[in-house]
Amino acid sequence: MGRVQRRVAAGGSDRGDVPGWVLVTLMTAGLVTALWIIAGDALGRVFEDAINSVKAP
Repeated sequence: MGRVQRRVAAGGSDRGDVPGWVLVTLMTAGLVTALWIIAGDALGRVFEDAINSVKAP
């Protein structure tokens, strides 16, 4: 029997826990949302300035 089959048959101790990557994804989404709310206008101006400088120096 392979390692994966043995682990599935034995039932891992972390069964039912929220995986770490889910928490990291949710925290990242929260940080992006917070930044967007706080600095959205400033970031938009920076982006527009960068695009305009590429179009017409």
